[in-house]
Amino acid sequence: MSTPLSRRAFGGAAAGAAAVAAVGAAPAHAAPAPAAAPAERPFRAARPRRHSRRPNILFILGDDLGWADLSSYGSPHIRTPHLDRLARDGVRFTDAYSGSATCSPTRFSLYTGRYPGRTRGGLAEPIADRSAGLEPTHPTLASQLRDSGYATALIGKWHCGHLPDYSPTKSGWDEFFGNFGGALEYYSKLGPGGEYDLYEGDAEYKDLRYYTRILTERASEYVSRDHEKPWLLNLNFTTPHWPWIADGDEEASAEIVRRIRAGDRSALWHQDGGSIGKYKEMVEDLDRSIGRVLEALRRSGREQDTLVFFASDNGGERFSYNWPLAGSKGSLQEGGIRVPSILRWPARIDGGQVSDLPVFTPDWTATLLDLAGARPHPAYPLDGTSLAGHLLRGEEVPERDLFWRVRGERALRRGDWKYYRGKSGRDQLFHLAEDAREQADRAPYEQARLAEFRAAWERIDAGLLRY
Repeated sequence: MSTPLSRRAFGGAAAGAAAVAAVGAAPAHAAPAPAAAPAERPFRAARPRRHSRRPNILFILGDDLGWADLSSYGSPHIRTPHLDRLARDGVRFTDAYSGSATCSPTRFSLYTGRYPGRTRGGLAEPIADRSAGLEPTHPTLASQLRDSGYATALIGKWHCGHLPDYSPTKSGWDEFFGNFGGALEYYSKLGPGGEYDLYEGDAEYKDLRYYTRILTERASEYVSRDHEKPWLLNLNFTTPHWPWIADGDEEASAEIVRRIRAGDRSALWHQDGGSIGKYKEMVEDLDRSIGRVLEALRRSGREQDTLVFFASDNGGERFSYNWPLAGSKGSLQEGGIRVPSILRWPARIDGGQVSDLPVFTPDWTATLLDLAGARPHPAYPLDGTSLAGHLLRGEEVPERDLFWRVRGERALRRGDWKYYRGKSGRDQLFHLAEDAREQADRAPYEQARLAEFRAAWERIDAGLLRY
């Protein structure tokens, strides 16, 4: 029989004040523990209040942001006051995961609510050419919300296929403004092969200003509109993904553009550039940009009725601060898939809370559909679990398995335990509550548990598409 998962919540005036202090300014010398102690109180939904309006949904993704790159998650040198305030006013999840270890498969898992391996496009890790994408016939978060009466928009990085076959406008989003590929140069909007990659709908849109500024303006305009019905906005920043170019770095931009146009397809990787200081500048700019969008939402008068969610699409890259986690983007170690995740909905969920409930990207799809009153398509069953009852009424979430598969690696989390097989081919077992860094392999002493977890992983894997 499964045991209830522990969750911790701040309660009472003194605890609430402590939460504000802890989230608002994390001390430089102490990162918060990645796994919480057992809760003395259940998760706390908002006090009962009359509310019949379905929420607007603002779902924000950072790109390659590490688990501890926010000051509210323990960064000793990056300051993110706007995201820290979002956490203070909502729920900060310490044990939240991306659907995969790289960009496009995680986006597939968000848009479909299913494991990436359910779809051909999700098998790419990540999509790097025009041969794969999200089939327009597959139901998505956007198409199902639109069918239930929502306006839908995607602003920013799509990375689920290229024109003419694939596009957000073919998969349920009424509006699209952004880039199709996995990376672009922030000023010129050139992709790795020199193609221009900024579109409004399915037509090129010329704007050579810094990309994060453009997306911030577009998103602020969208949330400021006088919408006649509830809306979903997927706001997908490319920050802080390489190349390592901050606002104002026009000389660095020009050099990368020169290399791209000379045929250097590796120029965007920018492996000869960047620094911890430059990365800090980009993350702090992302925080300010999100702050501007949230301010526009506040001025619109719909802040109370809007569910805001923020996360990264996968673990951090070369300049990220992931301590104490091991691994990084591309790996199924904790540093490759555990991501900062924050949820705020003032009308229904009390702020000042921290949850160590293990959750992953497909759960948010199921949750948002549930909260919006949208019924998932029966022919495409979700792999995520709705957390609506947990968030709104404090209901227990039954113990379940979180599953990941990438080429050469496998992982499964159940409760505090994680089964992991890396590229060495050796099965390992870690107790994450005691060993978030995955250094103490318990497999030799837990052979029965290891066999059970391996069998569970293989049962799920048997139902997925082959590479």
